Amino acid sequence: MKMLYSLALVAALAASQAHAACTYPKAPERIPDGGSATLEEMLASQKEVKAFDAAITGYQGCLETQFNETVAAQPNMTPEARGELEKIRDQKANAAVDEAQAVADRLNTQIRTWREKNAKK
Repeated sequence: MKMLYSLALVAALAASQAHAACTYPKAPERIPDGGSATLEEMLASQKEVKAFDAAITGYQGCLETQFNETVAAQPNMTPEARGELEKIRDQKANAAVDEAQAVADRLNTQIRTWREKNAKK
């Protein structure tokens, strides 16, 4: 019964926090093809990826703040409920980091392609 109460509390807290939810950053729409892109296109894409990475860091901070505020607002929260909230926070943060890494990896692959194509011989 205690676990059921904990899960109900987590669901209620999640619903009450909906208005203060952290906004997931939007990844750059495209990474240019290093085989045909100009230097300007590559630099612009690099700038977009860096901005996305910074936005992901901000998103993670928001998740942490939201978690801390939720815990502080519920002094009688059970350890099970706190653990569920931590799990949700960590899953969201890890997914964001995974996406940021995938975007950076795609850009780095295209940068290597661009450098090989434009290497001075």
